[in-house]
Amino acid sequence: MIVLSGTIGAGKTSLTHMIADHLGTQAFYESVDGNPVLPLFYKDPKKYAFLLQIYFLNKRFDSIKAAFKSDRDVLDRSIFEDSLLFKLNADLGRATQTEFDVYNSLLHNMMEEMPFEEHQKTPDLLIHIRVSFDTMLARIAKRGRPYEQVAEDPSLYTYYKELNERYDKWYADYDQSPKIQIDGDRYNFVDDTNARQDVLHLIDDKINDLGIKA
Repeated sequence: MIVLSGTIGAGKTSLTHMIADHLGTQAFYESVDGNPVLPLFYKDPKKYAFLLQIYFLNKRFDSIKAAFKSDRDVLDRSIFEDSLLFKLNADLGRATQTEFDVYNSLLHNMMEEMPFEEHQKTPDLLIHIRVSFDTMLARIAKRGRPYEQVAEDPSLYTYYKELNERYDKWYADYDQSPKIQIDGDRYNFVDDTNARQDVLHLIDDKINDLGIKA
């Protein structure tokens, strides 16, 4: 199983589709479009941060269970990032420390109860897309979801900047599986066909080095 990680607008959905198509396997996407809680969260983060995190956890857990039923599936968000995202909300006053502690306890218990062998609870490979803050903002603006736009809510600027900065430490500390980092500024795989092929070659090489059956 391959999972992707990266900040908002990094290109996780696009790269997930590319990898799944390249490997001839199934992709599992984060529940964003059609998510009934996400627009509410952007309107009132303090009220809906905890509910949104539980919603994502529930959907992510469903995807993990489904992905483990076959080989080489690709998930566009790692469950190991969830604490990072919610901790930022807590630090910014959008969630309480109690809510954060309850969430982490629930996450731990759910992972413990997964009906798989211990070695199967982690991915075979994590692919992290790193982008600069400027690229992050440009991608968010380009995809045009109204509730994500800094122009509509200037407070999002601080949220996005802090989130992007925290991902560097998160990736450096991540040790649950083999990992590879893709420079999303250098390789504009969303729009550039050549960059897309370069990224797929990097991923193929990493899969081969790890001895993963592709």
